[in-house]
Amino acid sequence: MTKEQKNEVIEVLKGKFSQYSNFYITDTESLTVEQVGKLRRACFDKNVEMKVAKNTLIRKALEGLDAEKYAGVYDSLHKVTALMFSENPKEPAVILSSFRSEAKKEKPELKLAFINGDLYTGDNQLAALVKIKTKNELIGEVIGLLLSPIQRVIGALQNRPEGEAAAAATEAPAAESAATPEAAAPAADATPAAE
Repeated sequence: MTKEQKNEVIEVLKGKFSQYSNFYITDTESLTVEQVGKLRRACFDKNVEMKVAKNTLIRKALEGLDAEKYAGVYDSLHKVTALMFSENPKEPAVILSSFRSEAKKEKPELKLAFINGDLYTGDNQLAALVKIKTKNELIGEVIGLLLSPIQRVIGALQNRPEGEAAAAATEAPAAESAATPEAAAPAADATPAAE
């Protein structure tokens, strides 16, 4: 690879690291070409970009962007490295997990996940990453919690038997008419006493 080609790869990687706030670093060393192809297709279907690059070029791209911000990433850059970029922090973990269960293998192995500035180091973090809630899932849960009391009230009103509804409707006017004669009676009593 010439120096110009290396610089092009570094610039492409810089663009990807700038574009995505979530990326996974995986070890695909023992995968066959066919398995890597399947993994790429799975990533493509889920809108996850997969890039394979040399570790030194990945490091140079990260250092060129912000050496301090990505300092914890450098220790994971060894062996064969495949990068997975995604807007959804959970999707690459789901892809890796399902790919491994289908292939009944331990590869691709998760070396590191960089999610919104947080580092998840090691393959043992994969199970936790699969359970991460996305922004849309959290918003959905909050909306569900807010709507729950309203839905209970509406459900209770809709499920009231008609006999109860009719009885409640007749009780309300009867209560009003009962209150009216009592209010009129003291007024009538007060009038004769004044004469």
